Amino acid sequence: MTREPRDAPQFYLTAPSPCPYLPGKEERKVFTHLVGRRAASLNDTLTESGFRRSQTIAYRPACENCRACVSVRVLVNEFEMSRNMRRVLERNADLIGAAQPPQATSEQYSLFRGYLDTRHSDGGMADMSMLDFSMMVEDSHVQTRAIEYRRRGPDTFITGQGVGPLVAVCLTDILADGLSMVYSFYDTDEADRSLGTWMILEHVERARRLGLPHLYLGYWVEGSRKMAYKARYLPQERLQMGGWDRFE
Repeated sequence: MTREPRDAPQFYLTAPSPCPYLPGKEERKVFTHLVGRRAASLNDTLTESGFRRSQTIAYRPACENCRACVSVRVLVNEFEMSRNMRRVLERNADLIGAAQPPQATSEQYSLFRGYLDTRHSDGGMADMSMLDFSMMVEDSHVQTRAIEYRRRGPDTFITGQGVGPLVAVCLTDILADGLSMVYSFYDTDEADRSLGTWMILEHVERARRLGLPHLYLGYWVEGSRKMAYKARYLPQERLQMGGWDRFE
């Protein structure tokens, strides 16, 4: 009999709960812990297998009668922008992102709180305190950065830093084969900027500069309006039963 390594991950299954994406459905998740010296390499392997990270937990859907949640990754080196995406880039040319250590700040939390209150006031994160937010940002055993977006200033070309108040933030994992956008939020008073779209476009370019072939966007859910936007970033790969399949 072959024995598993002593530090092999242990997987667990959650109890059924209402699906946040499809009405009338229930969801279950399989999960494991990302801790210790193997956390980063395990996160790489699991992300490529369709898992997502939340703090020190890696999880993926494990619903008995539904396969609607499909892991999506953009092919960075082949990505082609639509005309609308090019307009979004032009509209945000005055912004710049700077990668910061994963340390929560009161300024980040204020922006996060405004985003939740405006866009997700009835969601599962609606009651998150500053302590909860700090754990979301800082409780990580993998290579994580908080990408902060601000307006360009007169010294930006020297410092690489923006100036003024935060406009948007993305918590991003750096993987062996790509970047994974864990969670992003932004100033909802800047709705005309399409900041959610712009951060994805900026991450595509960021991954390209780092020589990483993929940008992981999490789950695309057919039939869910809130997840439909992920299908626009082409070409992309979607994780099927037999592996990653290309979609143009």
